[in-house]
Amino acid sequence: MLPQQSGNETNIKLPFAFILTSLAALILSQLILIMNGALVSEGIFRIPPIWSSVHLLLLGWALMTAMGAMYQLVPVAFLTSIWSEKFGFCQFAVTALGIGLFSAMLYYNPGKAFLPGVLALLGIVMFLVQMGMTLKKQAKPNILTLFVGSSLVCLFATIFLGIAMAWSIKTGEGSQLYSPIFKSHLLLGTAGWFTLLIFGFSYKMVPMFSLAHGFGMKLAKVVFAVYAGGLVAMLLSFWTGNKFGLGFGLTLLAAGFLLFAWHIKHIIDKRIKKKLDKPFLFALIGIGFGAIIHLAALAVFLSGHFSAAIGPLLYLYIMLWIAMSILGYLYKIVPFLWWTHKYSGEIGKRAVPSLKDMVNDKAAPPLFILLAGGALLVFASILLKSAALFYIGQTAASLALLAISITIVLVLKK
Repeated sequence: MLPQQSGNETNIKLPFAFILTSLAALILSQLILIMNGALVSEGIFRIPPIWSSVHLLLLGWALMTAMGAMYQLVPVAFLTSIWSEKFGFCQFAVTALGIGLFSAMLYYNPGKAFLPGVLALLGIVMFLVQMGMTLKKQAKPNILTLFVGSSLVCLFATIFLGIAMAWSIKTGEGSQLYSPIFKSHLLLGTAGWFTLLIFGFSYKMVPMFSLAHGFGMKLAKVVFAVYAGGLVAMLLSFWTGNKFGLGFGLTLLAAGFLLFAWHIKHIIDKRIKKKLDKPFLFALIGIGFGAIIHLAALAVFLSGHFSAAIGPLLYLYIMLWIAMSILGYLYKIVPFLWWTHKYSGEIGKRAVPSLKDMVNDKAAPPLFILLAGGALLVFASILLKSAALFYIGQTAASLALLAISITIVLVLKK
């Protein structure tokens, strides 16, 4: 169940423009990754094709999906309409073109990626302006405002640092700062932007999808303080070279994520809906994966193998925490958007399908299991340096992502 219409709904074409474009970027990112499987299985990540694949996945798919979802969810969560839909369509065009050109240049000629990167930055800044003006209209800020607002700050910093790297590659200037910039870019783009955003909207969607009531939200402030503290500690360690700061930051990140997972469990325990929808259940499983990965990162740091393990762990973080969470929620969000657009005005006039009729929930478990299994095989292939294992795992994960994407798109035919 989702909230009833509040009069703040966004033009359905805007969120779907982002979501459908993002699915094309997702498929392309997986094809590029499979084509370069032999190198990835050897632990070689910092090459143009992998840069292109990662940015198509994180910018072209995950970021564009998040933008589309926020255009619909922010009015529902904050009870205020989007600042300007016309500006939103312009922002979509600029962002899609910028990310597409930027990813293409990363693949063919990274030295020429600076100007397309600036275009992508412009599109993202336009989105930040849109969200900033929208949140400004909110009558009373809440904890969700804190998470979402902070994630948007991390998004801007991530893109700014990415442009700085592109400039360094183009001109050679600031090469001595490339390492801390690169590490900060990765941290803020994954644990900063995506994780804080998923935290924030989980606090809205988990009670919504489980019909939970009577839970407290005071712990959410602690979750934010601890996790944000971990981000700050790690950033300082990157720029100072202090290994203690790195370990302290990883400890805080793990603690913050575990507190979030415990808080979500507490909310789920207060639910009225005893049988959870299967796609939503996998979004919750993604939280479990995220907690395990945070603990694993801390463990490998304490064992002295952090540099060797962080690449494979980052892959799992993207696939099993970020991707699984986004897809699990998207499975619920898209049917509601389309049902509301097509059938909400027809209730009482004719027979209309229920929300459960909009998407096949039974198809979700095998697809999400295939995604998780494939990602774990890729993780093992990198540790074992096995190209054969990589191709099996990445093909499985890619097929799962493709099938989930098709299932979501087919909602539009209902």
